[in-house]
Amino acid sequence: MKLFKHRIARLSIAALLTGLLGLSLSTPSLANESATANLDSINQRGTLRVGMSTFVPWAMRNKQGELIGFEIDVAKRLAADSGWKVEFVPTAWDGIIPALLAKKFDVIIGGMSVTPERSKSVLFTAPYSHSGVQVAASKTLAADFTSVEKFNSRRVKIAARRGAFTVQVARETFPKATILQFDDDAQAFQEVINGNAHAVIASSPKPEHETIKHSDKLFLPFSERLAKGNEAFAVRLGEEDKKAFFDTWIQARMADGWLQQRYEYWFSTLDWQDQIASGQ
Repeated sequence: MKLFKHRIARLSIAALLTGLLGLSLSTPSLANESATANLDSINQRGTLRVGMSTFVPWAMRNKQGELIGFEIDVAKRLAADSGWKVEFVPTAWDGIIPALLAKKFDVIIGGMSVTPERSKSVLFTAPYSHSGVQVAASKTLAADFTSVEKFNSRRVKIAARRGAFTVQVARETFPKATILQFDDDAQAFQEVINGNAHAVIASSPKPEHETIKHSDKLFLPFSERLAKGNEAFAVRLGEEDKKAFFDTWIQARMADGWLQQRYEYWFSTLDWQDQIASGQ
């Protein structure tokens, strides 16, 4: 009975996508027919190439070296529903948009927040998740810092991941502070743990998780998040057909609760923590 219900669910998703995109499908697979020019290459290749960058819990390596995380689940499910295989292309965050424009992969699925500046270079889908930005501070250097004004000082150093939305939030919230940029979140947090920076700014739940792990070194100075992000897939400008296809999939997965369920698993629990190597 469960298998029958699963097949019916996939048929329903395929029917929804068929109606909205005008696809002429004869089977539940979403990619059996080539609907538009920009989808042709994916359909013919049979593989969706996904650009992503590793940062917990969006995407990370387990103890066997395999990619796991919220974005990995999303990309795998999208490919499976569409009748494609998936190929992940790990890319440094500050070079991920140029790599997309250079056609190194088909889409960015990497927790990328929608911003006006990025929208000049890429075409965003509808949001599929909504994260926030939070600060974790050093108990040694900022023990009495409990307000934005305390951190907004020329003597304050705030660490962040290079090229991330959090850098923009840091500059807008703490314009006087020195923003130190690192290639990944782990380096940024380590700078604070080592006592070389007053605070680190990152997407939730990283600050919350790290303050639990390093309760002797870090604390959360603010009870409210500094900003709320809208994360979306990114494709190249002009690829409206890809956007429409992905939008329809996002709508379907939002409607059946799957995206919310996976988000809650990765962001509201640490049930997955024993799968990953220490240091991530």
